[in-house]
Amino acid sequence: MEIETQALTTCEVAADGNAISLGFVDATGRPAMIRLSLNQVGALAMTLPGLIDKALQTRFGDQSLRYAYPLASWALEQSTDTTQRIITLETEDGFKVRFSIPKAEQSLLGEALTQPMPEVTVRPN
Repeated sequence: MEIETQALTTCEVAADGNAISLGFVDATGRPAMIRLSLNQVGALAMTLPGLIDKALQTRFGDQSLRYAYPLASWALEQSTDTTQRIITLETEDGFKVRFSIPKAEQSLLGEALTQPMPEVTVRPN
């Protein structure tokens, strides 16, 4: 079944925390809802960035395009696993993503951020 949507109307977490519900209005104006398990939502969250990039590249015929969020803040914290830290990246509108970083990668990331960037062609988006 294919459903075309007009608008996303609600995003809710189930009372037990095991699912997410997304409410929307379909192309005919009828309300509808999809319920996804926590595992399905995690898989969807991992898939969406690549799909957004592919859609941009297809739409504009330019394989170098990538969708980038403007970083407003970041935070580091110690994971319960002492060999890892957690980095949180956040936009001004509250979108957050977290990554766990193994110790070896922490040093590499720090070094990479201090190196001058090679010249690249900047394209407005």
